[in-house]
Parts: sequence; C-alpha cells; structure tokens
Amino acid sequence: MTARPRHPRPPGDFAELVYSRRQIDAALDRLADAITAELGDRFPLVVSVLNGGLIVAGHLLTRLAFPLHIDYVHATRYRGARSGGEELHWLAPPHTDLSGRHVLLVDDIFDEGHTLAALEAYCRDKGAASVASAVLLRKIHPRPVADMLPAFVALEVDDRYVFGFGMDVDHEWRNADGIYAITTD
Repeated sequence: MTARPRHPRPPGDFAELVYSRRQIDAALDRLADAITAELGDRFPLVVSVLNGGLIVAGHLLTRLAFPLHIDYVHATRYRGARSGGEELHWLAPPHTDLSGRHVLLVDDIFDEGHTLAALEAYCRDKGAASVASAVLLRKIHPRPVADMLPAFVALEVDDRYVFGFGMDVDHEWRNADGIYAITTD
C-alpha cells in the first residue's frame, strides 16, 4: 500500500502564511551579515542540524563569502511527534574533529532550546574553541532553557505550530516556500 500524505492540500488551505519567501530571503541576508562580522575570519565549521536545518543551511551557506567547512549532526527530540520528548535521540554525530574549531550550529527553529543546548554542550565537550547557534526562527514564549539563546536569529514568531522552509508538519511540507502557522488540521 502506498503512503498517502496527511496534508495533501497546499499549505495556504490549512495554514496562515507567517513569512513569505521574500521576507525569509531578506532575513537570511541580515543573518549572513551578522555571521560574517562575527565568524568571517575564524574559518568556522558550519554544522547543519538535520533534518530541519538542511534547508536553512543550504540557503544560508551561499550567502557566506568566506572560507568554511561544512558538516552535519542528526539529533532530535521530536521523533515524528509535534512536541519534543525529554531525551535527545542521536542518529549521527558530526564527522569532523571539533577540537580547536569555531563551530556554528545551523537549525530551523529555536523553540524551548533543549536540542541546541545539548548540541552546544556536546561541541564544547569535544573541544571546540567556540560554539554558536544560528536559527531561522525563534519562538517567543516563556519556556526556553535557562541561559540559552541562539547567537544569531533571523526571524521571530509567536508561540504557534509553524512549518515550512525546513520545519515540518507531520513529516510533510519542509519544502514549503514560506513559513506557515497551522490554522486547521
């Protein structure tokens, strides 16, 4: 039996457009400028946090006009659910030796901060010279991890379930060319 999408309709049919592609591109330009000012002379290792950070990193990396290395990490708390569990599930650590490297973690969204806090701690434990995080979207709500905020944030959103441009809804629509908030299910 062939799997059927849970959300076969276009995103605009069941969700509200929060940020258009044009707004995202402008925010990524500003994000790249800030990252360049901070890390452009440090030959950083840019680590995409899969799966959500893949699309963000792809669009961000082409805007960074300085030498860098690229790697990825695949770790999640969501495991297919709409909310994260307590434990971080590791699927693949970075392949590059982090000792002495300036690491930039790139992810799609900063929600509560548990995943990025754990990834930053992992990089420091592996000997990174510095660790910073860049996210496309930061949710504004009162429950972030204490003392943990990404160094670089492109856009902010109220506490709503959002998807598109790397973020998913039930494993679907990471490829949506904008950021949407669920209005109906």
